[in-house]
Amino acid sequence: GHQFGNWAGQLGDGRAIALGEVRATDGSYQTLQLKGPGLTPYSRGADGRAVLRSSVREFLCSEAMHHLGVPTTRALCLVGTGEKVVRDMFYDGRPEAEPGAIVCRVAPSFTRFGNFQLPAARGDLDLLGQLVTFTIGADFPGRNPDDVIGWFNEVVERTARMIVEWMRVGFVHGVMNTDNMSILGLTIDYGPYGWLDDFDPEWTPNTTDAGTRRYRYGQQPLVGQWNLAQFGSAIASLVPDQIEDLQAGLDRYQPAYQAGFEAMMTAKLGLASFDADLVEELHQVLTVVETDMSIFYRRLAQIPTDADSQTRLAAISDAWYVDPTADARARIDAWLETYLRAAPADRAAGMNRVNPTYVLRNYLAQEAID
Repeated sequence: GHQFGNWAGQLGDGRAIALGEVRATDGSYQTLQLKGPGLTPYSRGADGRAVLRSSVREFLCSEAMHHLGVPTTRALCLVGTGEKVVRDMFYDGRPEAEPGAIVCRVAPSFTRFGNFQLPAARGDLDLLGQLVTFTIGADFPGRNPDDVIGWFNEVVERTARMIVEWMRVGFVHGVMNTDNMSILGLTIDYGPYGWLDDFDPEWTPNTTDAGTRRYRYGQQPLVGQWNLAQFGSAIASLVPDQIEDLQAGLDRYQPAYQAGFEAMMTAKLGLASFDADLVEELHQVLTVVETDMSIFYRRLAQIPTDADSQTRLAAISDAWYVDPTADARARIDAWLETYLRAAPADRAAGMNRVNPTYVLRNYLAQEAID
């Protein structure tokens, strides 16, 4: 697959291996997969192990995402191995031994975009065709295994919905390589992820991405589309006379994401309909002073629609990390006044259903690890 926009051939360090499938109580199949058990046939030069630090982060974040309503793989259990694993935590050339651990994670499928890119890049069209047919039949029940275009369209729309939910809660994946994109539109591979504290579209939690910030919060929707384009290119050889249909499927991404984004922002603000100007100015207002995204939306829901200037500014003041300048305060208050004129008085319950009180802030994850 692609790493940071560059073709990297075969990816993965062989830490994951499937135990098999089980039938769930609702009749669906779920795959159980161990991450970090040691050497596998695919480990290449790596040891196939995982450390407790990264395993705790994956366990906590996947469960947090599930309960926040974000499509995700799940963590079934986490065990310590009692062994030490050497890792360079900060990529500074000073590796240290850390406690080892294994996560058993579960999802209907762990198939990724990169799984299709590999046989396509090798020109193995027979294997690619088998993989597509199997994936549609196994993971997309009710869909004709020969309907490659319809299947691609569904993957496009699932991916768009997933990223809308990331943006809703302030989640930043941090390493959206094509081998980390689920064919089912599930959040997969919790590595250097992070959660927004202050609203900053330019922020990335991945130190190896610090130079270009390719995977920053505000860039995630565009990267999703780019990754889908690579996935579409991989399967194009199976439908040589339907390339225009494949492109049309990719073109569905932007309107699908935009529709989801508009519905999401409308719900976050408790409005009856989407107001593009109000949302655009809000995203500017949230950056004129460092503003905690999660706290802001929860406090916003509590402001009476007839609140005066002093009351409405006081209501959101604990979302600020620093005291705003007079100009910033005036701009924020102007937005609040405009917003409250449009907002219904009984919006709080609806807003609180989509704006979480708690997210897995980075310091909370570190406290758990410690």
